[in-house]
Amino acid sequence: MISRLKDRILQPETIGIFLVLVGFAMLVSIYSPLLKEEFRYRFFSADIKKVISVTDRERMEGIVPADEQEIIYPVDEEFGIVIPRISANANVIADVDPNDPAIYQRALTRGVAHADGTSYPGEEGNVFIFAHSGVDFPEALRYNAVFYLLGKLEERDNITIFYEGKRFEYAVSEKKIVNADEVGYLKGDPQEKTLTLMTCWPAGTTLKRLVVIAEQI
Repeated sequence: MISRLKDRILQPETIGIFLVLVGFAMLVSIYSPLLKEEFRYRFFSADIKKVISVTDRERMEGIVPADEQEIIYPVDEEFGIVIPRISANANVIADVDPNDPAIYQRALTRGVAHADGTSYPGEEGNVFIFAHSGVDFPEALRYNAVFYLLGKLEERDNITIFYEGKRFEYAVSEKKIVNADEVGYLKGDPQEKTLTLMTCWPAGTTLKRLVVIAEQI
């Protein structure tokens, strides 16, 4: 009986089914960060949520909507980003070298990255925040997950940046896809207060860059 069972397991059809199941499990594991973001966007982002800081919450106690699903509390008020349209809510790691993969990949395990040499919120110039791809495909998907839905943003959508306990509001003014070697959007207009968000496009590749530009309001 054991011999017959062993023969059955070793049949090409059984091995083929096993390999298909293993391959499917690997794909789910690799794509799970993006699937999670897409699911959350489709089923939980129908209504634009309110962004409320800890200070706001204390001051508005009794006024804040009872339904917590209508509210986004920033994960970091020292340097954090909240994008209600896509329910993005992440730490921002300051002063990260965008040209050094070893440095930015380490930073991106903790949040999204603020490019070294660009402005800080509230200053004139461009605040540049990115979620870059990693060396290989699974890493690229993981590092892109926070900004995976940037392409869903529309003109005038709100982006909130928290920096050193202060709140800064921006409105999306432009969205574009550029070549990987294009860097003109990094600095922006030094006379304006702008925010640029960047991720690799399509998600999980390094072929091009999706850039979202917003103006402080």
